[in-house]
Amino acid sequence: MRRLTWFNATSLTLGFAFLYLPMVILIIYSFNASRLVTVWGGFSTKWYASVFQNQAFLDAALVTLKVAMASSLAATVLGTMAAYVLVRGGRFYGRTLFSGMIYAPLVMPEVITGLSLLLLFIAIGLDRGILTIVLAHTTFSMCYVSVVVSSRLVSFDRSVEEAARDLGCSPFEAFRLVTLPIIAPAVVSGWLLALTLSLDDLVIASFVAGPSSTTLPIKIFSSVRLGVSPEINALSTILICIVTVGTITASLMSKRAVRQRQKEEQLAVQA
Repeated sequence: MRRLTWFNATSLTLGFAFLYLPMVILIIYSFNASRLVTVWGGFSTKWYASVFQNQAFLDAALVTLKVAMASSLAATVLGTMAAYVLVRGGRFYGRTLFSGMIYAPLVMPEVITGLSLLLLFIAIGLDRGILTIVLAHTTFSMCYVSVVVSSRLVSFDRSVEEAARDLGCSPFEAFRLVTLPIIAPAVVSGWLLALTLSLDDLVIASFVAGPSSTTLPIKIFSSVRLGVSPEINALSTILICIVTVGTITASLMSKRAVRQRQKEEQLAVQA
């Protein structure tokens, strides 16, 4: 194992400081009693109370949560299906085009994606609202789910699935009872990634959102354009805490699932 040199330690310190020091400063100033975000006026939690009393922020947060839950669920289902077809489908007519269309949103600029979806919704006469945001977020996030699930399916031991087929399971039952539980950590990871991307999206949502479907990132961006207020710092701190708790919870669940699967494999070997 290589020792940690001073160069590596300095690089890590500067890198983490560049990434996380602004967040730390934001969290500290969210407890600032002064209305001026650059002048410390004492410790106070009044801005957190102000956030929960701001109806515009609450409405935007509700819209964001609805869109994130719906789009992440749809993206997980469609992305898992696409990954299964790409890994298990073998060679079929149009496979190159299909895989290219699945992975295109990974490299496509968000401005182009948002503008193209806006033109599509206008062409088909679909009014912009929560539905259009859900469709847009599902479109660009399902490719991330597909990548995560595909990486798990590639290393999947197909002999377990074949054994289930030999015992009388249909292809769908083998997938539901054997394959899906094994790849569940990857599916959950893809769902969390899609959920995070939806909660964080600003560019695409700004193209396809309607007047009555303002998401929280759009609301924050419009508020910041008029000047950063302590309420924005408090709201951002709340979001950071939610993301942190969700990440830690998902990591613990994933480790628990891995340990459980290892125990089951050991019991199967001993039997």
